[in-house]
Amino acid sequence: MRVVRSIALEKLLFLPATRVTDDVSVLTLKSLVLEPLLNWNRGRYAPGLFDRWSGSNGGRSWEFRIREGAIFHDGTPCRAEHVLSFIEDVLGSTDMFGMKWAYARYFASTRFTAGPHNSVRVEDPQPIAHVQDIFCEFYLSRPDPAGAPTIGTGPWRVCAHDPEHVELQRIGGEDWLLLTALRDAERRLDAVLTGQVDVAMNLERADQPLARNPDGSWLSVVSTMSVTGYLNCLRPPFSDERARQAVNVAVDVQALVREVYHELAEPASTVVSPAHLGMGEPPPRLAHDRDKARRLMDELGGPAEIVLRTPTFMPEKAPAMAAVIASDLERIGWTVTVDVEEDRPHYARQIGQRQMGDIAIFDSSPHSTFRILSDKVSSRVQGTWWQGYDDAKAERLIAKAFAAHDDRVREVTYREALRYLAATPPWLYLVHPVLLAGIAPGAGGFHLDSRGVLGVV
Repeated sequence: MRVVRSIALEKLLFLPATRVTDDVSVLTLKSLVLEPLLNWNRGRYAPGLFDRWSGSNGGRSWEFRIREGAIFHDGTPCRAEHVLSFIEDVLGSTDMFGMKWAYARYFASTRFTAGPHNSVRVEDPQPIAHVQDIFCEFYLSRPDPAGAPTIGTGPWRVCAHDPEHVELQRIGGEDWLLLTALRDAERRLDAVLTGQVDVAMNLERADQPLARNPDGSWLSVVSTMSVTGYLNCLRPPFSDERARQAVNVAVDVQALVREVYHELAEPASTVVSPAHLGMGEPPPRLAHDRDKARRLMDELGGPAEIVLRTPTFMPEKAPAMAAVIASDLERIGWTVTVDVEEDRPHYARQIGQRQMGDIAIFDSSPHSTFRILSDKVSSRVQGTWWQGYDDAKAERLIAKAFAAHDDRVREVTYREALRYLAATPPWLYLVHPVLLAGIAPGAGGFHLDSRGVLGVV
């Protein structure tokens, strides 16, 4: 029987095949049509295009086997050569801001080759268990006649697409999905409340508190994204651990959750979300305590004068958060100048060049604990988004985690590092947004994962 279901998303984009992204709308569309090399589920891995894999030689050698019978939607059998060519293209590409992907650095000394039985071999002089993390982010595709990467091995085939509408048909069935791009959250909300669509995504982005439909249902999940205040650890005051602790206990994050997020967020306690590897037992957050913040700053000579930078979006609601943070810091005697940057790509490039003022509101979206520690925290690596945090014990714990290759040992060592970073923060920990999708009465078969990706049964 033919079943047609409809979805409203913020945008509909088939980005270039080598453009890896954490955008929820783009990832949802990709996940329906394409397959990741491995599937991710709250820090763990499950079969994707690779249905089995194993590591050897202390985590320095890996073999990943392509699922038998894997075929692209155009009838082309999926071969190891397709994967190797794709990886090579990704490692040579840049991100949406024109900045070099960190993937080339992760795999600077790695060799990828075709193995027996349609497999891919990965070899490196050092333990490289993080290859599993990265393969969860790689979605293999082929271009359609117009050059768009719409041909995959996933459960749904693209039958028509433009920037406003996409039509998908289930492989081997008669089910159809009709996807519509509605930029405004209020329009998506209205569409699901009036029955124009079966599901509407990212309703947490509405400007006002949502009037939830009592006749429908709601899907919600705490996002893997961390909304954070990067701290400039290269200069005072945040080169001193006491100042970093002071700002974390000075800001009333629970009030920020109420006033800015309308309760659709949870306070952060460390550099990753509860869904990341190593967060089976999340560490406690530093408690809000203005008196403690004042005492810590008195030890450093008194209140600080700082520049707080913010974009207008990415993360959403950034200017409103900046206002709350500035107010809280002024209540303990700090002098805060808020600098708003409207050019978001320029803002990202500035942060990557460490031109960030003293605090910069930013988002941390990778669902890989390895990527966040490597790109943003480790002083040994000093990745693109590192802002000068340098703590010898933290570095030892991070190195220990990176060297682990057994899944159980990796989880334990990451937990040690994350708990230490909770107590000695490199950032101002803010929130993990709650992602919200509205479901029309009678509609079903939809679910959200921790990244906010909508799945269809």
